[in-house]
Amino acid sequence: MLNQYIGNFRNTGEINHDVPRFLESWGHPKTAKHCAAVAAKAKELAQKFGSDPFKAEQAGYLHDISAVVPNAKRIEFAISESVEVLAEELQCPMLIHQKLSVVFAQKAFDVTDNEVLSAIGCHTTLKANPSLLEKVVFLADKIAWDQDGSPPYLAGVITAIDESLDKAVLEYVNYLWERRNQLKIIHPWLAGAHEFLVQQIHAR
Repeated sequence: MLNQYIGNFRNTGEINHDVPRFLESWGHPKTAKHCAAVAAKAKELAQKFGSDPFKAEQAGYLHDISAVVPNAKRIEFAISESVEVLAEELQCPMLIHQKLSVVFAQKAFDVTDNEVLSAIGCHTTLKANPSLLEKVVFLADKIAWDQDGSPPYLAGVITAIDESLDKAVLEYVNYLWERRNQLKIIHPWLAGAHEFLVQQIHAR
């Protein structure tokens, strides 16, 4: 199925041009704008917290590259690319787009760096024991969100950033966790991230 979406597209190695070109060719200019914003924020956070700015920017640009796959076709696409599908992702296919973006990053944009791929692959849910880069990209996505207006959790996250990256990440994760009964699905990676971060911060 991947070839249906890649077609004649060829990346030039200039990710800041290639990603918008690819997304816009599929009618996703809003996603292209969001990816650029996340890339910029991820680079900024990486510089602030000592992660690799280039890797953060690269992951930010590519994190939603699988938006070209319609929600109704994501599970079929995942299976065709031998991507593990969890029960929660079957119930809510939107959640698997983070894993599908890894496939596109590898096969359409020639990304081989495992740190970058891992950060792309958990940018929506995070996971237990996340790396510095994973936390940076996860938080950048939540700050530079793709909806109208300002996210309701933003003020708390911005305040927490002044204390630490972990507290800022947990601020957002807690926002979801406190509303978990209202959510259709709790992804097990999110639950793992919540438990890990709470334990880490309380242990300090």
